[in-house]
Amino acid sequence: MQFPPLAPEVAQPLPVNAVVPDQDLQVTVVIPVRNEEDNIDALLGGLGGALNGLRAEILFVDDSDDETAAAIARSASDCPVAVKLLTRPLGQRRGGLSGAVIAGARHATGDWVLVMDGDLQHPPQAAAGLVAAALRHDSDIVVGTRYAGAGTAGDGLHGPLRSLVSGASTRLAKTVFPRRLAMVSDPLSGLFAFRRTAVDLDRLNPLGFKILLEILVRHPGARVAEASYRFEPRYAGQTKATLRQGLAFARHLARLRKARLAGQLRQRPSGRRATWLALARMAGFGAVGASGIVVNTAALWFCFHTLGIHHLLAAALATQCSTTWNFLLIDALVYRGRGQGTFGGRAVRFYLMNNLLLLGRLPVLQLLIVWGMGLLTANAVTLVALFLLRFLISDRVIYGSGAEKTRDPVHLLVDLAAPREPRECAEPAASDDHVHAVRKHSRYLAYRYDVAGLVRIGSQILLPELEFFRAQWTGEHDLDITVRVGHIGGRSPRRRAEMTERPGPTVINYEEHLGRAGANFRIDLGDPIAIEVGPLLARSPHVVYTNILEALLRFVMVSRGRMLLHSACVEIDGVGVMLSALTDTGKTGTVLRLLREHGGRFLSDDMTVIDPDGTAHCFPKPLTISSHTLRAVNADDLTRKEWRHLQLQSRLHSKSGRSFAVALSRFNLPIMGINALTQRLVPPPKYTADRLVRCTFAPTAHVRELFVIERGAPKLADLDREHALEQMLTNTDDAYGFPPFRYLAPTITIGGHGYQELRAMEREILASFLSNVRTRVLASDTFGWADQIPALIHDAQVGEGSVPVPQLAAVAGGEGEPQRQRTQAWPRWVVAEPGSSRSAA
Repeated sequence: MQFPPLAPEVAQPLPVNAVVPDQDLQVTVVIPVRNEEDNIDALLGGLGGALNGLRAEILFVDDSDDETAAAIARSASDCPVAVKLLTRPLGQRRGGLSGAVIAGARHATGDWVLVMDGDLQHPPQAAAGLVAAALRHDSDIVVGTRYAGAGTAGDGLHGPLRSLVSGASTRLAKTVFPRRLAMVSDPLSGLFAFRRTAVDLDRLNPLGFKILLEILVRHPGARVAEASYRFEPRYAGQTKATLRQGLAFARHLARLRKARLAGQLRQRPSGRRATWLALARMAGFGAVGASGIVVNTAALWFCFHTLGIHHLLAAALATQCSTTWNFLLIDALVYRGRGQGTFGGRAVRFYLMNNLLLLGRLPVLQLLIVWGMGLLTANAVTLVALFLLRFLISDRVIYGSGAEKTRDPVHLLVDLAAPREPRECAEPAASDDHVHAVRKHSRYLAYRYDVAGLVRIGSQILLPELEFFRAQWTGEHDLDITVRVGHIGGRSPRRRAEMTERPGPTVINYEEHLGRAGANFRIDLGDPIAIEVGPLLARSPHVVYTNILEALLRFVMVSRGRMLLHSACVEIDGVGVMLSALTDTGKTGTVLRLLREHGGRFLSDDMTVIDPDGTAHCFPKPLTISSHTLRAVNADDLTRKEWRHLQLQSRLHSKSGRSFAVALSRFNLPIMGINALTQRLVPPPKYTADRLVRCTFAPTAHVRELFVIERGAPKLADLDREHALEQMLTNTDDAYGFPPFRYLAPTITIGGHGYQELRAMEREILASFLSNVRTRVLASDTFGWADQIPALIHDAQVGEGSVPVPQLAAVAGGEGEPQRQRTQAWPRWVVAEPGSSRSAA
């Protein structure tokens, strides 16, 4: 086709071929070119095939003085992707390559903007893989890196001098911006993608080639992931890198550092005041802590010398006294009640912090005593040594506002350059209490499970959550998921946790800070799905199941037409009743009371397997007893030792404890390792339903009533199907809020279905299930759902409607006495419109 001449004043890109782009584009590929005539044909030929299947367009920004525009016109006619051209005439090429990228980004219409060079040093397949990674993951910027994973830069840098200069420039940039570029291995890359809505183009003022560095520094809150690739030699033509460009980079770096510093001061106009306030809080915290050491020492002396208690137990008791003293003074005087959550919630988190630190302090205390130091002196030394850590956790986690956007603590790398390796037989770890069958070089799976007749699992680790489904007769060749123990990760510690995804078929590696001693795992999403966990995780099977296995089990279920729904289910008087709620609302306590006070059969407490036709299948995981669930547990059902342990366990593994752990996960800490150690030292309080209350298990039930229970002013409302669907999905997602699900989930591909496709299938299953069920919202401010649900079910059975009989006259505006009283403590109901979350009491 004949390429139309462009006037200098043209400011809009013009279509070059006849392909009409989709209205809802996923990506606009911006390619700045200058005298790349000989590369265009090969570039468009490669990109056309690589982008096939994506809703994409290609936008060239041409600063050329040769026939590059004509070459684009010739080659675009055979390209299956829409191609556009924006020409910048001589005199309007402000900013060089960086300016060309910004000009193209301003005209982009895709959700994402992919930037790549026009000389084929960025391979089209790598560019397409980077786009696919961007569309999968919850990131704002995805950087193509030559310096992580299997990425390499050697072939494309034409000799050792350019390699030396490139490496030195990268190290210099990371030195100048150590925090912002901490998780970016290649901040000078020319291959990258950014979410169009996440980057403010008006904030950019680039100089030279390094536009990515400008974007990263001027958007410090952006979430960054990386994708490795092999930097190839130029296909044709000469490099544009010169000494002048090197000097421009140095000026750009200095200007960015100055602008970033000025921006930080503008964002905090009272920067000095904020620093002084932080120092004042630290001083106040230290003063209270000093008084707390006096309290702790006095309590330790009394417990040890007067009561004769063992010195380590005496130190633990003294810690409880000083923790109470410190918390009351710190909350009232240092922070003056200003902190996250309620007074009680802050207290629980403060006690949790001090007792977790106590677990690390006691061995040091014992060591100092063995070395000859006196008990009181050694105790004071260990307390002082932890002062700074206690202050930072208190100031940033317990009392921090939580409003600021925190940087991702996990480095996410999609290793596009990695060759596909065959599955290896890693050497298992030594056996312990939970890994009975693991021997050196053994691959035998000692524990087999057949979950609801749908998914078969083999494991070297005993999985208490799946004990109901034990099926030792299951053959190893019939398994869908395997769990083995091995040595995962490098031997050396690392600065931060990293999730690495290797596509085709997907292999996921998660490694934390402590090298092979950390809470590491590997997942190979082949057939069968192979999970391999490090020794630390193997000693905490609850973490293996909850944080890794259940996320996979959820989507394997979906691929087989079922859904693992976050809900509880019982059968009362032959009626299937399901309860749904956000985590730690009160499902478990309600289930226990329904079974104890109203009989019935038990199906599930935390997760339920559902069919599209409204059938629920038994999934009886052990019940976790949180602090608010204790009211539904009879002490007579447990031994004295179990009851005593339950007082501590229920608080540590309650909503406050989990909230504290989630808050810690925002920081650069080995959070899965901390979780595994905590659960090893203080196991979660888990009991089977028939251990806590006399009941029988039902294999299936046809669900007719679904109650979304909430805390708050009493309310009863029918929930329409669409609102019910969204609420149930929200409640289910809430159960997967702990790391590393956010990084793991987008990588999941099962049966050829990607994560988003699996989510859509899950939604269809749930929608079909809800079409057979009546859904209502039931709110209570007294944990009284178990008092109300049986009466509501009875009313529905006898055709009395959803309004409780005792309130019929009141709701209707009459003054007569209720016809009959079903319970002595019936709350005042508010009957809301379907889908409404408001009450009108």
